[in-house]
Amino acid sequence: MVPAELFARVEFPDHKVLAQAKDFHDSLTKPPGSLGKLEEIGCFIAACQGHIPPRPLNNSKIVVFAGDHGIAAKGVSAYPSTVSVQLANNISHGGAAINVLARAAGASVRMVDTSLDHEAWGDERVSRSSGSIDVEDAMTQEQVERALEIGKRIADQEVDAGADILIPGDLGIGNTTVAAALVGTFTLAEPVVVVGRGSGIDDETWKTKVSAIRDAMFRVRDLRQDPIEIARKISSPDLAAMAGFIAQAAVRRTPVLLDGVTVTAAALLANKLAPGARRWFIAGHRSTEPAHSIALDALALDPILEFSMSLGEGSGAAAALPLVKVAVELMNDVSTRSDAGVDGPLSAAVEEAAAE
Repeated sequence: MVPAELFARVEFPDHKVLAQAKDFHDSLTKPPGSLGKLEEIGCFIAACQGHIPPRPLNNSKIVVFAGDHGIAAKGVSAYPSTVSVQLANNISHGGAAINVLARAAGASVRMVDTSLDHEAWGDERVSRSSGSIDVEDAMTQEQVERALEIGKRIADQEVDAGADILIPGDLGIGNTTVAAALVGTFTLAEPVVVVGRGSGIDDETWKTKVSAIRDAMFRVRDLRQDPIEIARKISSPDLAAMAGFIAQAAVRRTPVLLDGVTVTAAALLANKLAPGARRWFIAGHRSTEPAHSIALDALALDPILEFSMSLGEGSGAAAALPLVKVAVELMNDVSTRSDAGVDGPLSAAVEEAAAE
């Protein structure tokens, strides 16, 4: 299977609407450009919607993709893999940080268990955990195809239900190891450069993590032009499903607000699966993981927040969501100069005459 068999062609946000949105912003009762990045975000949403001013974002959806990872057994995390199921249950019961952030931002949360390490089955399940990517494939061909299709289907479900912006989140012990291996592979960054402290690992665990990522990257060193095979070998069902979700959101012309390193690694993969998907991305924040900055640079994304967050779950993106909503509201509720009877800036000729 090749990406073109999975995903339709990605259309870009309307560049004409983007230019018109910038002109519209300049007509509001404020100096042009004075709201900085808020203006950029508002115009971007207008271009995504093809509508000026952009319609308010009233149906924001956070989808957390959860899975365990065989590499966790090699000691790459500060926590045992049993924590993953416990954390997923906490999110499902509304007690996690992402639930609080979502409520504050007016978003809803959906939990998708693709591959947590417990006995379960259903339409969204792929496997029980995944292979240890340093020495074996993460998934079979059937599993990677199923994971991608699950993510694609969930994106369609959410867009069909009226979601106007999508936020993918991640959960699973060991997922920053998988994410760093993908980022290193796609950007040609060295293992020691992409490896961070994840859940708070010590120096010895960091060395173990570097070795695991080095070995995983070596296993796919000749496959950079085959993103599905790379995903099969060194990602995981949860990350592959997330990539399918992000890619299909772009196909469906729906903006995606990205979270931290695992989500952004999935976004790198999504952009390989559906070229041009990155045009629909907003970076919610920059996490403390070094691979995250490398991935953001590769996608040419400038994050909204830099709060030293590293939780995952979609938390950094959820923290940025209110600012995205404000950027849209500004374009709807700030009066134009003509409506408010406010004079515009002096022209250069008038300024010269006044100076004389």
